[in-house]
Amino acid sequence: MANLSQQELEKLYEIARRAAENSYSPYSEFRVGAALQLANGEIVTGTNVENVSYGLTICAERAAVARAVSQFGPKIRIAATAVTNLNGKASPPCGACRQVLAEFMAPDSPVIFPAAEGTRTMALSELLPLGTEMKLK
Repeated sequence: MANLSQQELEKLYEIARRAAENSYSPYSEFRVGAALQLANGEIVTGTNVENVSYGLTICAERAAVARAVSQFGPKIRIAATAVTNLNGKASPPCGACRQVLAEFMAPDSPVIFPAAEGTRTMALSELLPLGTEMKLK
């Protein structure tokens, strides 16, 4: 996995927790936050934004990626991702978020998230096997 210390990942996780406080989740009440550590050192956050039509809901991870691209341009690289929620539930990134993260992260980049046994850190390639092989050249 990329070289981020456990302390740096825990700090990123806390920033994601604070982002979850801004969640717009009136339907599920599942408040999620994400924080991205970019390769340039910047940290960008996002939170889930629900819609009465659940298919139009945007996850915290994708909100953070959209914000990062909007702020820093399409050549961003994500060094690490943290996702958490205020509901105390296990919640790794969903499949759509994993695929979007794979556009901007190296396969060995760490993703920290709440798991049944506390927090868990995995390389993106463990969360999305063969994900980067799907990229167009």
